[in-house]
Amino acid sequence: MSTQAQQSTGLLSVVGLGPGVIDLMAPRALHALTEAEIVVGYRTYLDLVRDCLNPASEIISSSMMQEIDRCRKALQLAEDGRRVALVCGGDPGIYAMAGLVYELAMSEEATVAIDIIPGIAALNACAAVLGAPLMHDFAAISLSDLMTPWELIERRLEAVAPADFVVVIYNPKSKKRTDQIVRAREIMLAHRDPETPVGIVSGASREHESVRLTTLAKMLDEEIGMQTTVIIGNSQTFFWRDKMITPRGYSKKYGL
Repeated sequence: MSTQAQQSTGLLSVVGLGPGVIDLMAPRALHALTEAEIVVGYRTYLDLVRDCLNPASEIISSSMMQEIDRCRKALQLAEDGRRVALVCGGDPGIYAMAGLVYELAMSEEATVAIDIIPGIAALNACAAVLGAPLMHDFAAISLSDLMTPWELIERRLEAVAPADFVVVIYNPKSKKRTDQIVRAREIMLAHRDPETPVGIVSGASREHESVRLTTLAKMLDEEIGMQTTVIIGNSQTFFWRDKMITPRGYSKKYGL
């Protein structure tokens, strides 16, 4: 990659696609996709937006677990003066590619301009279909130990459980990784009522959307996979008309 002092004339747009439906994608993201000369991404995400792409754009797709290669390729193409869009599901700054792009740009002394275009994150999309579970303080924790040691993830769970945060769990389970969600629930049960409301969402806003309401005691009876987001309520969270709601505190302050 070039280390010239003068900034490259190219542009790397790191584009958040949101939950996967076009009408929930930001206009700025759509504009970046149509203006890009080259679009780089995980093939599943590219399939979601293929109809939005400029027919003249070159498309470079790859499979899962090739994040570093995708980001490096996108940087190199932009450094060569091209307008490149690197697509990410959800928001690029939440468990996605924005941080990796900056790490690579720093280590390789890239001079290209980088534009991070936000998208609706999974926790936003899942919260919307559940109702209003994130109205008060919350914490998001990924149970994937691919790049974060499980001991650290467990310490984070131990920290948030007694603090009465609503907890959003990303990457709760996979075919090979089945014990982490069991342990996460154990940690929560040590500090919370077994009847604490839990929302389990897969494919929020897509055709295969699945929304299930349950409790902390019974959550493992539900199907949970890698594409599932689990939202565990706090001590005030409740169910109403098949919705999950965490009050902000207006009723106590204003007597609603």
